[in-house]
Amino acid sequence: QVQLVESGGGLVQPGGSLRLSCTVSGFAVDFYAIGWFRQAPGKEREGVSCISSEDGSTYYADSVKGRFTISRDSANDTAYLQMNSLKAEDTAAYYCATDALISCGLRAGEYDYWGQGTQVTVSS
Repeated sequence: QVQLVESGGGLVQPGGSLRLSCTVSGFAVDFYAIGWFRQAPGKEREGVSCISSEDGSTYYADSVKGRFTISRDSANDTAYLQMNSLKAEDTAAYYCATDALISCGLRAGEYDYWGQGTQVTVSS
C-alpha cells in the first residue's frame, strides 16, 4: 500500500528556512517520481518541485527556483524539500505526491498518491 507522510512544517519568519520531509512506504523513494505541491487558501494546488524517477533530475517552479531544493534519501525512503529565503507568499499547506506512470511533473493531475500535507506559515 502506497503511503506518504509529510512533516517539518511550522511557523518561520521571512528570510528563514525549513526542511520538509516526505516519508514513503509501499515503494522505494527512488523508484517513482516525487512531487512537492502547495495550496494556499482560496488558490489552486501549485506544483513546486519534482525529482525524476529515471535519473534524479530535478525541476522547480519559477517562483521557488534558487530558493528551494528537492532531494531524496533511499536509505530512509524519504524525500525532502529544503526551503530557504522564505517569503510570506510561500505560506501554504505543502503536499508530497507520487505516481508510477510519470518520471516527473508539476501538474497535480499527474499524481495518484498524496500525503496529508503539512502547514508552512511565513510571518513576522
